[in-house]
Amino acid sequence: MKIPRNTFCGQTQRREFLHTVGGGFTSLALTGMLARDGFFGQSAAAAPANSPVAKLQPLPGKAKSVIFLFMYGGPSHMDTFDYKPKLYPLDGQRIDVKTFGRGGKKNKGQRVVGPKWAFKPYGKCGKMVSDLFPHLGGCVDDMAFIHSMTADSPIHGSAMLMMNSGSVISGKPSLGSWVNYGLGTGNDNLPGYVVMLDGKGGPISGAKNWTSGYMPASYQGTVFRSQGDPILNLQHAKGMKAAEQRQVITSLNQLNAQHLAGREDNSNLSARIASYELAYKMQSAAPEAIDVNAEPQHVKDLYGLDGSRTDDFARKCILARRLVERDVRFIQIYSGGAHNDANWDAHGDLEKNHNYHAGNTDKPIAGLLKDLKQRGLLDETLVVWGGEFGRQPTAEYAKGTGRDHNAYGFTMWMAGGGTKGGVSVGQTDELGSAAVENRYHVRNLHATVLQLMGLDPNNLSYFYGGLNQKLVGVEGAESIHQIIA
Repeated sequence: MKIPRNTFCGQTQRREFLHTVGGGFTSLALTGMLARDGFFGQSAAAAPANSPVAKLQPLPGKAKSVIFLFMYGGPSHMDTFDYKPKLYPLDGQRIDVKTFGRGGKKNKGQRVVGPKWAFKPYGKCGKMVSDLFPHLGGCVDDMAFIHSMTADSPIHGSAMLMMNSGSVISGKPSLGSWVNYGLGTGNDNLPGYVVMLDGKGGPISGAKNWTSGYMPASYQGTVFRSQGDPILNLQHAKGMKAAEQRQVITSLNQLNAQHLAGREDNSNLSARIASYELAYKMQSAAPEAIDVNAEPQHVKDLYGLDGSRTDDFARKCILARRLVERDVRFIQIYSGGAHNDANWDAHGDLEKNHNYHAGNTDKPIAGLLKDLKQRGLLDETLVVWGGEFGRQPTAEYAKGTGRDHNAYGFTMWMAGGGTKGGVSVGQTDELGSAAVENRYHVRNLHATVLQLMGLDPNNLSYFYGGLNQKLVGVEGAESIHQIIA
């Protein structure tokens, strides 16, 4: 019989043979790597995010965990930590000032809104702090203030995405995902990335703010509740013993691993498999970790967990400290939910808005800093405070004492984790309308966080869409060196 041309052994086309063999070697190599990492084992069979990622750490990491205190809505910097004495006598007057609010076009004859709170010096550094934060004022010698932050958008949705993921475009991995991707988890029984929302609702864009984007789904944030079960449906099935459930999970993981074979690029599937194993471990670990009621009374008093208005945020801050003690890499706590006065977005009555939100958070955050410090944890825990942008010194669209959005210049601060205490860098103009000295972008903030965690912000990358994607963008970003100890 004549063998057809371009065939192998008279059965397979040569090109098909080469394609199949080449693909087979690739699959063989992938299978070997997955097996070496325990991918097909009984424990966490498909949990790439629950195993340390093999990456170089060329920088001396000083922080082991991050607690990001997100003041959703945009707190007013000139009413909190950016003292502007020349703004007080201008209250109610009309001036010409360039703005970067939602419209950014009303640059003529804008009405000035003077600061509504007095400032006074605190600490050895003499930092001027608003009367909104009398408790945090006592912590300024451990805090590094950045008064010249800038962002690309004055719109809540896109600005939130930028602060969380470095881009105004949705679908990018969030900061917590990058940290866990770069370092791996420090605790196999708890998520590496935990998010706690305000009781009044989640922020605009919702889960896009803690997504893993184009990374495997197992790097995304896990939303914790501060009371009761941290995650719903985490209890053992009624009447089922732990050993029986262990066998069910093991059998389920084995079946799912078989189904995953040949579908290794399906990160949602691998994350679902990992979630079963992690959920089983969390049934014993999470209830203990979240048991804030087990704290002694003097600790509860320190945070303001005393039956008053500070209870909710105090409970979240205590829980954050407990998670840090259990090596959770990244914890994000939101102050402010839903819209308008339910968060820091003060367009109407500025005093009512900021008195409410600062009053809920001042003592708990100060308690967190003091508690971390007295336990020797502040040096290895980076605490970040801020919103998606700041406020204008004028009422571009706002009414009454309200202020509109400002992405030209605003304030954020960090504490612990290898930062300097009692320092302030950058400056806005005398009205607080724009950063004029040592201007820093959100990318610089992210670069600083990554560096303090021991990751090179300009080399940490994830290959996607034909590019080595980075949190700080393809052009990279410098860290804010003035605040690094």
